[in-house]
Amino acid sequence: MCASSDTGGSKDPAEDAAPVHEAARFSELLEDSAEDLYEHAPCGYFSTLLDGRISKVNATLLDWLGYERDDLVGRKHFSDLLTVGGRLYHETHFAPLLRMQGEISGIALELKAADGSRLPVMVTSTIKSGSDGQPLLIRTTVFDARDRRAYEAELLRARQEADRERDRLKLLNTTLQKTLLPPVLANVPGLNVAAHYHIASPDEVGGDFYDLFPLAAGTWGLFLGDVCGKGAAAAAVTSLARYTLRAAAVYDPDPAAVLTNLNTVLNHEYQGTDPRFCTVVFGLLAPDPDRGGFWITLASGGHPPALLMRADGTADYLTTPGGQLIGVLPDPQIITSTVHLTPGDTLLLHTDGLTEAHTQAVPSGKERYGDHALLDFGRSLAPTTAADTVDAVRVLLDTFGTGVDDDTAVLAIHVPPTLSEGQK
Repeated sequence: MCASSDTGGSKDPAEDAAPVHEAARFSELLEDSAEDLYEHAPCGYFSTLLDGRISKVNATLLDWLGYERDDLVGRKHFSDLLTVGGRLYHETHFAPLLRMQGEISGIALELKAADGSRLPVMVTSTIKSGSDGQPLLIRTTVFDARDRRAYEAELLRARQEADRERDRLKLLNTTLQKTLLPPVLANVPGLNVAAHYHIASPDEVGGDFYDLFPLAAGTWGLFLGDVCGKGAAAAAVTSLARYTLRAAAVYDPDPAAVLTNLNTVLNHEYQGTDPRFCTVVFGLLAPDPDRGGFWITLASGGHPPALLMRADGTADYLTTPGGQLIGVLPDPQIITSTVHLTPGDTLLLHTDGLTEAHTQAVPSGKERYGDHALLDFGRSLAPTTAADTVDAVRVLLDTFGTGVDDDTAVLAIHVPPTLSEGQK
């Protein structure tokens, strides 16, 4: 019989040699000497005596600083490698903390290189003690912080630029806000007037506005409103609303007609994907030669009611029924209401930033100041003047602090009492 060869169980010698070769290379990597690992570590190492004299330093740190070993070992102290500020910090903070704690880590310093340049580093030091517990020397690890310092410098530069940009934006917003308010209110004979605009955030332009201006002989127009939203878009609507109200009042001073004209303009200009609307109250003032005081006819387009504080110490809201938002419907229902302001009376117009402010008295921060609280506030002031009313509102808004999250505008008009009435 012929002997058959068993080829199925044989192996290629090269297949066995490959794993052996890889294992040998891996073992060779692990056999790096501790001295070589110390000398060529990716960070700097050095040791000093307790007085700071350098006794050992690795090649990595020597390469970074451009020194020869003999330039440092036994010749220089650690503090000799520091800048003037770093040396002062080392003596007053670094060294005392190291002696007290036995270690100190992550300290940012700058080392002076042989050529005079500076190397930003992060330093960690530990005290090595002998078997008797007495300190023998100090071991220090040094990490190159040039990339980190450059990153921090870039972050600082970006932050400074952002701060400058924010300051420019604040200045722009402040300037724009001023252009949306009258520089001065008209002087109405026989009437005292005061106004205030409270900015909730200097970063955004609000949409509140007010004005008082002369019309035909013996009559004056006044308005106060609030455009939805904030920023440049709201400012554009505010500017358009102020201009339209003034122009419409000259054409036809009837308050309902004025608001109807404003509604037509807004409804025409802001439709489609970006509708814009506002709440506004318009008033027509005229003196009463027979009884004294003033007649005021008000029309409201969805605006909070005005607060009337009477000379007799009472206070209540003036109802303006049927008022609907301006700019939403093509033909809103607007009804006027006329009231007589007698000597000693004060009328306060305000935007909803006041009544919708969060009160700090409630921990949840969800409680709104509200219409009832404002009415009680008015009753506590009456009788009062325009200036005193506005001052009191300023103080009230300040007590809310950050609870005022919307701009607030207030406009107060006061009919001063006659001399004979003031003497009663």
